[in-house]
Amino acid sequence: MPDITTLAAHPGITEVLAVSKGDQGPGALLRTVLLVGIVGVVLVAWFLLRGYRK
Repeated sequence: MPDITTLAAHPGITEVLAVSKGDQGPGALLRTVLLVGIVGVVLVAWFLLRGYRK
């Protein structure tokens, strides 16, 4: 097994680590989709319940 300091000094490894550290995954997109979904469910519930009030 290679020494970790040798691997860390390799330019390709440091580029991969730099890219992966900056990438936070689908967090922002997932939060946006969940927020829009929750707001949509609340609006649909309000619209349907408003019709039953009459």
